[in-house]
Amino acid sequence: MILLGVMYLFFFLLTVSTFGYPIPFFGVIYQGRTAEALVFIDSLVCLYLFLGLVKRQNLTWYFLLCYNAFELVNSLANQFFITPVELEKAVGEKVDPQGVLATNISVIIAILLLSGFIFRHREYFSNRSKYLF
Repeated sequence: MILLGVMYLFFFLLTVSTFGYPIPFFGVIYQGRTAEALVFIDSLVCLYLFLGLVKRQNLTWYFLLCYNAFELVNSLANQFFITPVELEKAVGEKVDPQGVLATNISVIIAILLLSGFIFRHREYFSNRSKYLF
């Protein structure tokens, strides 16, 4: 459980570090205030997941599975609907389409494995409190 908490803390820090950059979300690349708002919301969600894991909150188990399913669908939508040309325009440099595909496949596999691990270890989420604090 500690390792899982550290991983979601890492996801929080990784999300915060993308503040100010374009962000792909359900097949559209957002920039500016919209991208910043999406990063802010995602950061809050990751922070909540980290705190819920530390407190072993039962509600967090459900939220983790829902968040991972959301990230899985988001990754698939981005893979199918964002073209390499759009990605190159947003990033400002050449993008390798095979590298993007390999990265997305790796992310999808990691999310599925992580979700399977979380699903099988529900008994560790023993705190029945509905509130983190």
